[in-house]
Amino acid sequence: MPAPLRNDTFLRACLRQPTDYTPVWLMRQAGRYLPEYRTTRARAGSFMGLATDPALATEVTLQPLERYALDAAILFSDILTVPDAMGLGLSFAAGEGPRFAHPVRDEAAVARLAVPDLDRLRYVFDAVASIRRALDGRVPLIGFSGSPWTLACYMVEGAGSDDYRLVKTMLYARPDLMHRMLAINADAVAAYLNAQIDAGAQAVMLFDSWGGVLADDAFRTFSLAYTERVLQRLQRERDGVRIPHIVFTKGGGLWLEAIADTGPDVVGVDWTVDLGAARARIGGRVALQGNLDPAVLFAGPAQIAAEATRVVERFGAPLAADGACAGHIFNLGHGINQHTPPEHVSVLVDTVHEASRRVRLRAASGASRT
Repeated sequence: MPAPLRNDTFLRACLRQPTDYTPVWLMRQAGRYLPEYRTTRARAGSFMGLATDPALATEVTLQPLERYALDAAILFSDILTVPDAMGLGLSFAAGEGPRFAHPVRDEAAVARLAVPDLDRLRYVFDAVASIRRALDGRVPLIGFSGSPWTLACYMVEGAGSDDYRLVKTMLYARPDLMHRMLAINADAVAAYLNAQIDAGAQAVMLFDSWGGVLADDAFRTFSLAYTERVLQRLQRERDGVRIPHIVFTKGGGLWLEAIADTGPDVVGVDWTVDLGAARARIGGRVALQGNLDPAVLFAGPAQIAAEATRVVERFGAPLAADGACAGHIFNLGHGINQHTPPEHVSVLVDTVHEASRRVRLRAASGASRT
C-alpha cells in the first residue's frame, strides 16, 4: 500500500477545498537549471537515456524537493513519448530541441497512425511507480502528457517551429487528415494518462503548449474539442480518491471560459492573464494554476518576493464572502528557464507560502470584525 500523504495541500487546492496556504510547484522544476540534474543527465548519456531509465527519472524528479519546500512532484518525462511510441523516432540532439525521424505529412503517414501499445511506454509507468514509492507520502505526484494538438504540431513539423506552417497547412488544406490524427492522439493520450494513474499518479496535467498559435475557430475545433475528448475518458478517481485533472494552454487567456467548460478541475493560466480577472471569470467553477512570468526569477530576491506576493494578492483569499472556496495553485506562467539561479527559486517558494498565509490571516481578521 502507498504511504499516506503527509502534505495534501496541492490536491485540496485543485479540488477547491480550504488550505492553510497556497501550494506551489513549478513547470520544469526538475531540469537543467539545477546542477545536480546536469550531473545525473551526464551519467545517463542523453536526455532519452535519462527519461527511459526509471531509477534515474526518479532521482531527478526528487531533486528539487530536496532543495525547496514544494507541494507537489511532477513526473520527469517528455510530452512527446506518445508519438515516439507510435514509431516516429524521437531524438534530442545536443543543444537542440526534440526531433522526429519520421514526421507525419501526408495521407499515407496519417493512415499508418494508431494508438500505440502501452507496453512501449512501460518505462514511464515504471517511473511513476518508482517515484511514488520514493516520495513515501511527502507530497502528491503529478503525471502529464502533451495535448492532442500540441503532439500533432511536433508530429507534422518534425520538430519545434516558428510559424507552424506545415501543421497549419494540413489543418486548413486537409482537415480530414488533421481530425484523424487528433482523434488517434486523443485516444492515445487518454489511455496513457489512465495508465499513469493506475501506476500511482495522483493528479494529471495536459500541456496544450501550442493551442495559443491558433485562430479562434481553429482553436475550438482542433485543440479544445480534442482536449475535451481526453478529459471525458480520464479516470475521475482511483481507489475511492479523486484524481484532479489540469489543463494548461499557453496563450489561452482568450478562451478561459471555454477551457473550463471542457471539464477540468484546474485551468492553468500563463503570465499574460491577470489572475484576479481570471478568478472573476471562471474561479467559481475551477481552480486556477499560475502565473508568474518565469523571467522574474532573473531579478534580485526583493523583486522576486514582490512579484510573487503581487500574484498571490491578485488572486486573493481563497474563501469568498459566501463561504465558497476558489482554489489557487501557484506556478509560473510557463516552464522555468534553464538559466535560472537555483537560489532564486528558494526565495519564490518561501515567499508564496508566507504571503499566502498573510492573505488568509488578513481576510479572516477582516471577516471577524464585520
